[in-house]
Amino acid sequence: MQIALSDTGTPSAGLSSAEVASRIRAGQTNAGGERSSRTFGEILRANVFTRFNAILGAMLVAILAVGQPQDALFGIVLVSNALIGIVQEVRAKHTLDSLAVLGAPRARVVRDGTAREVAVEDVVLGDLCELRSGDQIVADGTVRASSGLQVDESLLTGESDPVGKDAGEPLLSGSFVVAGSGRFEATAVGPDAYARKLAAEARRFAPVRSELVEGVNRILRFVTWALFPVAGLLLASQLRAHADTEGAVSGAVAGVVGMVPQGLVLLTSIAFGVAAVTLARRKVLVQELPAVEGLARVDIVCFDKTGTLTDGTISFDRIERLDDSAPVDAALGAFADEEGRNATLAAVATAYPVPDGWVRTAAVPFSSARKWSAATFDGHGTWVLGAPEMVWQKRDGPELTRAAEAAATGSRVLLFAHTDADLDGEDLPPRLQAAALVLLSERVRSDAADALDYFVQQGVAPKVISGDNAGTVAAVAARLGMPGADRPCDARNLPDDLEGLARALEEHSVFGRVTPHQKEAMVKALQARGHTVAMTGDGVNDALALKLADLGVAMGSGAPATRSVAQIVLLDGRFATLPGVVAEGRRVMANIERVANLFITKTVWAALLALAVGVAGWPYPFLPRQLTVIDTLTIGIPAFFLALAPNARRYVPGFVDRVLRFAVPAGLVVTVAAFAAFSLARANDLPLVEQRTGATLATMIVSFGVLVILALPLTWRRALLVSAMIAAFLALFPIEAVREFYALTLPHDVLGWTLAIGAAGTLVLAGGWWLSRRLGRGPAAAVHAGR
Repeated sequence: MQIALSDTGTPSAGLSSAEVASRIRAGQTNAGGERSSRTFGEILRANVFTRFNAILGAMLVAILAVGQPQDALFGIVLVSNALIGIVQEVRAKHTLDSLAVLGAPRARVVRDGTAREVAVEDVVLGDLCELRSGDQIVADGTVRASSGLQVDESLLTGESDPVGKDAGEPLLSGSFVVAGSGRFEATAVGPDAYARKLAAEARRFAPVRSELVEGVNRILRFVTWALFPVAGLLLASQLRAHADTEGAVSGAVAGVVGMVPQGLVLLTSIAFGVAAVTLARRKVLVQELPAVEGLARVDIVCFDKTGTLTDGTISFDRIERLDDSAPVDAALGAFADEEGRNATLAAVATAYPVPDGWVRTAAVPFSSARKWSAATFDGHGTWVLGAPEMVWQKRDGPELTRAAEAAATGSRVLLFAHTDADLDGEDLPPRLQAAALVLLSERVRSDAADALDYFVQQGVAPKVISGDNAGTVAAVAARLGMPGADRPCDARNLPDDLEGLARALEEHSVFGRVTPHQKEAMVKALQARGHTVAMTGDGVNDALALKLADLGVAMGSGAPATRSVAQIVLLDGRFATLPGVVAEGRRVMANIERVANLFITKTVWAALLALAVGVAGWPYPFLPRQLTVIDTLTIGIPAFFLALAPNARRYVPGFVDRVLRFAVPAGLVVTVAAFAAFSLARANDLPLVEQRTGATLATMIVSFGVLVILALPLTWRRALLVSAMIAAFLALFPIEAVREFYALTLPHDVLGWTLAIGAAGTLVLAGGWWLSRRLGRGPAAAVHAGR
């Protein structure tokens, strides 16, 4: 076996315990300060020091200074929102941090002459680190020993071709091993390493691009721009309309408070956090919270056969001899006797013991790109084990026919060949003679069929993308009832251009003999067609495709490099967990859009009312305490329950436009109803308290109409929720002390007309909703689709 060695620097026995302790005291560790979530201080600041909290806080001070304490009720809501947000995020932090520890990568170091595993942050300067295929390089260093070591530096350079590394050559953190094994000495650790942050980038609390988050922020910018000019106009009109400062301030504060969507950001954060905690209980680590949105948008999920449709355990089945004179048994035993062997060689090793007299003098490690490995043994020639189509240069013959027949039964088939020629670099040696077919078996997951069926029913197209023989993959997929399993595609025949590749991907569902480069191209081709792609993987050859996909999902038992670039890690390694993950994402995103309609509708009508009374020079139709009642019973409490309710609708782009198309017309209807009821009471010279009660009644009726529309279809739980809110509002009137507290006096002279105005507004809302459903477009159709 050819191993390149370098004897400079740290001795081959590694650092001593005393040397490690000295470096730790000197701060020469690989701790880079990354963390999986925000600190408690950051959580506190994020939930307390916000733009709208500052506005509402100023309004609260104004009311407490010159107004009545009853009108400061919105301050309780303000404080409650902040407390709920803090408590929820701290709980989510504890859950996710503890789960992140389970999925944290480890490094193998040699200390005191013994190899051991340590946390990545515990690697110190000068440590001698061992490398195997699939490992991510966690510190900069110099290669000390190399056995066919090849690394992929694409995460650093963008070039995905593997780079061979011999003793004395440099390694950069953030790259990962794709073939071979070796050792390196850490020469730069922690913040001094070239790309230390890349290995933990997916674990940092750094929000990725999210249309939903951007949409909410865009809406909030609109509100902020409108808030100050409308507030200025309203304050001026209230000072004209009221003889005393107290009334003017109360009216102005009511208008400003009404325009602020207080709970929208809170419920968005809670929905993301609750989803992450719910998934954590299922052993799913969400490394980037906005990845939940990606779950909701996925319409194609790509996965490998091994470890996904099968449980990942490979067992030796049998061999079919092709050359009775070849020493196949001894050769297989010697071939499988390799340090850091993969699962295939480990299965072979269980059947064939290591023979005497076989000394490895040269080797080419396995890689997913070439799909074969080779070894030369002193006096026994060179042996090659790999995919029959890749090892056997002849495109026909009985060898490939027998291999295809075995693959069609679902077995993993490898060709074992030999030659008297020596290895020359990484080229396939000449004059190969077929010695045997090696048949391996994998156990199909019992729950894989249900998972595939879920995706098909939900409109998510499953694609099996495997490096195995296309016939083998198709046989396994057919056993599970996967659509398209009868038309497998050999990836060697796929076109190179993205357009042609995209057509092939849409026509076929099962692909075999796929190279890592093709996996990346497949993701790009599907994305170019407008698809949202989820890619699952566990091998190092999946890392780049996971990085490119809209949603990268790694198996917990997979390579460290794969886990580090994925947004989501299935710690239990079960493919059947993925449908629940997708369903959770859809629930969160659909419900956030639903409650956003509630909040923005109120912002619209509050702003329009402020403009109307500002121009008319009238008092504002509500006191702050009355707005608190409207806000709590028609938005706040219902929104909390609706945000966490089941919802299977697939998220589609256009969140802001859909919300505005619903909220603006609905807000206009509420405005007209409230203003009409207020005007009617004023026209009859009723006291201001009765005018405001009339406006409150009409607004509540229409707002309950908005709530019912957004809660459709009315399950018994939702019907109970709406009924409870209506009952809570009606309960304000029988008790005189409660009526006085909320300044509610029924306008008996115009009560019938006031109720009729509210009913008419609700009918207009219902008619608009029915029309949009009939036309099959607009927010109403989108909000209710897929329930």
